[in-house]
Amino acid sequence: MKKIFWLTVGIFAGIEIKKQLDKNPNAQALLADATARAKELGETATEAFLDRTAELTGTPRTAKKSPAKKSAAKPAAKKPASTKKPASTKKPAAKKSPATKPSTK
Repeated sequence: MKKIFWLTVGIFAGIEIKKQLDKNPNAQALLADATARAKELGETATEAFLDRTAELTGTPRTAKKSPAKKSAAKPAAKKPASTKKPASTKKPAAKKSPATKPSTK
């Protein structure tokens, strides 16, 4: 019951906030500014993540997207050419003991 109560409170609070934003142009400008900053933060984090991933996998990033040039359709994500770990970091295979095998009598 508590979850339903808080869900209902959240829905009505969201509706009331939306009504207030529609009435106040200053609030609309503030919301637009906050949205733009959040998107910029997300793009920066994504770029940093992709740079670090490329650095760790050893594959160079050839095309970096600039925030000013956005395309309508995003291209499919490409996997790095080699995703295998070096042989030196591989763990040896676990040995199976005969006791773990089910008996067939």
